[in-house]
Amino acid sequence: MNEKLKALADAGVSIWLDDLSRERLDSGNLAELITEKSVVGVTTNPTIFAGALADGKAYEKQVAELAGSGTDVDAAIRVITTDDVRNACDLFTEVNKATNGVDGRVSIEVEPGLARDTEATITQAKELWETVDRSNVLIKIPATVEGLAAITAATAAGISVNVTLIFSLDRYEAVIKAYIEGLEQAATNGHDLSSIHSVASFFVSRVDSEVDKRLDEIGSDEAKALKGKAAIANARLAYDLFAKINNGEGELGERWRALAAKGANPQRPLWASTGVKNEDYPDTLYVTELVVADTVNTMPEKTMDAFGDHGGVHGDTVSGKDAVDEATSTMSGLEAVGVDMADVVKVLEDEGVDKFVKSWDELVETVRKALAGSSDVASSTD
Repeated sequence: MNEKLKALADAGVSIWLDDLSRERLDSGNLAELITEKSVVGVTTNPTIFAGALADGKAYEKQVAELAGSGTDVDAAIRVITTDDVRNACDLFTEVNKATNGVDGRVSIEVEPGLARDTEATITQAKELWETVDRSNVLIKIPATVEGLAAITAATAAGISVNVTLIFSLDRYEAVIKAYIEGLEQAATNGHDLSSIHSVASFFVSRVDSEVDKRLDEIGSDEAKALKGKAAIANARLAYDLFAKINNGEGELGERWRALAAKGANPQRPLWASTGVKNEDYPDTLYVTELVVADTVNTMPEKTMDAFGDHGGVHGDTVSGKDAVDEATSTMSGLEAVGVDMADVVKVLEDEGVDKFVKSWDELVETVRKALAGSSDVASSTD
């Protein structure tokens, strides 16, 4: 077992792989990552599935069968992706049991084109939950304004949710509130709260990419001195909000405390988009600087390997007065030099939804071509 990654896990950070493919499952690669690199979960998204289907030959047999039965593109995508997620859930069964349901989790996303449609998101979340039919699956719902009510409704129905595309502290607080409201309704509906789990995926590197671009445009020494600091500061303030509510502070904290007494599980912060996009920054930046208990770090394998090679755990790098004060100072500094964080997070949310829609379109086209190709092969052999 890789000792550096084990140390990260021992510090309370759940290591999830930000990737899934049929090839990883069939080859035993994912099983190896569980035993050798302390991986205790997997996240997926349309981009990941589009890449897996475009590059992998492991789907050819299933695609041929689906083409032979006349399955349409949307149905084929649903079958292929939920099969992969279901099989991954089965692979993580023992991890899930050993962690009392906290880890051993596999995420699958509602169609990104539904991000602005509350009712359609709720409907598909329920369909995915029933189709995968595994208690350790997480249904990914974007934290758009329209997604908030869907998060509440899905949680109220007993569905475990991975809330994705969170960029701002205000939206994060709204996500926590949506989860709490969902748990309150779930209790009224007679669900066992201890069976419901959730993570809130707070995106990291994309914040630096957008903010750094604006700092370069401003061009002052004060602005340039803040490059590479916004994402970590934003994440640390998000964790501080989580900790305060989890400790019972404020109106949301009081409501949470009542739910916790009934067996509810906290909605852990998940650090997403942790692959470094600026080559000037350390390739383990968004892992090393975000070490704190009760969090998840979902990493591309490249980032995981980098940390396993030369990363290091140096205690809690997120919570505590010094870290929070530094983060607050950074955000104040960004405002002072003219960075409009409200606009930053709006741009990032819109881009995030658009990118996933584009990836979904690519996935649809990849499957369409594969189905057509299999049909052509079948016709030529008749």
